[in-house]
Amino acid sequence: MTILTEGKDGPVILTPDQVEELGAALDAIRARVVEDLGERDREYIYNIIKTQRGLEIAGRGLMYLGFLPPFWLAGVAALGVSKILDNMEIGHNVMHGQYDWMRERGVNSREFDWDNVCPADQWKHSHNYMHHTHTNIVDMDRDIGYGILRIDDAQKWHPYYLGNPLYAFLLMTFFEWGVMLHDLEADNIIKGKRKWADVKPLLKGQGKKAGKQVLKDYVMFPALTGPLFLHTLAGNVAANLVRNVWSYSIIFCGHFPSGVQTFSKEETETETRGEWYVRQMLGSANIKGSRLFHIMSGNLSHQIEHHLFPDLPANRYPEIAPEVKALAEKYGLPYNTGRFSKQIGSVWAKIFLLSVPDRFVKKTSKPGVIVMRNRKATEVGV
Repeated sequence: MTILTEGKDGPVILTPDQVEELGAALDAIRARVVEDLGERDREYIYNIIKTQRGLEIAGRGLMYLGFLPPFWLAGVAALGVSKILDNMEIGHNVMHGQYDWMRERGVNSREFDWDNVCPADQWKHSHNYMHHTHTNIVDMDRDIGYGILRIDDAQKWHPYYLGNPLYAFLLMTFFEWGVMLHDLEADNIIKGKRKWADVKPLLKGQGKKAGKQVLKDYVMFPALTGPLFLHTLAGNVAANLVRNVWSYSIIFCGHFPSGVQTFSKEETETETRGEWYVRQMLGSANIKGSRLFHIMSGNLSHQIEHHLFPDLPANRYPEIAPEVKALAEKYGLPYNTGRFSKQIGSVWAKIFLLSVPDRFVKKTSKPGVIVMRNRKATEVGV
């Protein structure tokens, strides 16, 4: 099979047949993994849950010796890692339905709740549905900028975006709260596109969930340590900060580094299954790292594979990544991957560059892939 190209450095051109061949190959990978799911996947997730709970117990216990700096730091570390595992490798993946096939309550997406101020049902709507259905489609995927940032040059510049770096820093620091508020679409409320009456049920759910989390982390557990209340309170704040910074960084590395592409509504209208797959591959990026790094990222370091197969157990992503990369190379598609430092560096560079008016930034964007649709070429911009 030959990939059509426009010159040595021109964009890759995929014909409809090539796109559907690629889709069929990815469907075959998915079907094979689904057929193979079993005890080792069950053992994996329960081992992660056991480790997470052990770390939380250790962290809570160490806070009783929090007046000694080494024990306080160890407690923060244990609690921070516990919260990362709970949110990334357990919560995110379980609520995607990755373990629903087990039919066990503890890992059922309809019943699971996580150590986070965002209500599970609201997260599943904004993330599982809105983001994964409309991945990187400008004005449809609200994860593009989270209604706060200018993270793509397709977003029209406004003086408000001069604060882009500050907004990004605040979002990183208070990331779980940003995730909680995401489904409100506060920017649309400000613009008059959404009424406060429409979000009252969401606010009620957020108040209930956030209230429980605040009571647990900032009142109950500190109170249990008696005279060490302030030490424990500070420790819990620090653990949540660790989790927020890490989660933000991993997620932004998978969605916004240099080379990740966005799309218009017109480009993605009436997509076929194969075209949907191509969009996921072009709109995602991976992060290289060790097995422990991948576990700590919830395997979202394999964001390309996650966007292709969001309901497959994430521990399978490292196994299928070489096959996905080989398919990308076969069809001439980019497979965006790099070390954490490279990916996060390009994300922050983009945040700063896009904060200023376009006339001050040299625009080098050009189509990276052209998908032939209905005898008409649709350009997919970088």
